[in-house]
Amino acid sequence: MTNNDILKKLRVALMLRDDEIVDILKLVDFKVSKSELGAFFRNEDHPKYVACGDQILRNFLNGLVIHLRGTKENPKIPKEVLYKRNQSKETPKKTFAPKKKKSPDISYVKYKNKKKS
Repeated sequence: MTNNDILKKLRVALMLRDDEIVDILKLVDFKVSKSELGAFFRNEDHPKYVACGDQILRNFLNGLVIHLRGTKENPKIPKEVLYKRNQSKETPKKTFAPKKKKSPDISYVKYKNKKKS
């Protein structure tokens, strides 16, 4: 398993967007752009694919620890951090009132096939 695979799996498991990953890397003073991240997440066959180095993965994991646990001076509870992030992502569901169906007025319909009596 390559570093790119590990980074992809962590991104999916933690439901992280590219801008969140950039922010996590900033916590450890490591600057990377969204386009560079996109190159890591590409298919290996893609011409713009870039292999994720050990330094990038190491800094991401260190930043992730700070993001979830906090620092010694300002500790956080990881479960609460993930819960708050998931709550902010949920959009309120719109409730729609069912439309009233108009019943067609059939009193004035002429019938062609009348029975002869």
